[in-house]
Amino acid sequence: MPDPIHIACAAAVSAAITWALRAMPFAALAPLRDSATVHFLGDRMPVGVMVILAVYTLHDTQAAAYAPTALALALTVGLHLWRRNPVLSILGGTAAHVLLTSLALF
Repeated sequence: MPDPIHIACAAAVSAAITWALRAMPFAALAPLRDSATVHFLGDRMPVGVMVILAVYTLHDTQAAAYAPTALALALTVGLHLWRRNPVLSILGGTAAHVLLTSLALF
């Protein structure tokens, strides 16, 4: 069984590494706060990521699932344009898609 000094040293090293890994992103991003490129990417990336996710999701859709997928996508876009709330639009679109594909109305 390890002695208490060994355990304390191991815990101290683990705590120091954990703290450093959590602080590192803040220290690395501090010089980039005034960068025009970072502000440009911050404005444009959320839309870009959503487009990539939508294309990736829809590229493999089977012919039988076109109608529920199109309706769920239209609901997602409509909710987002109406409320400008990403959480609401994603949850609403996902719920609509699950409901429409589970009920097999199409």
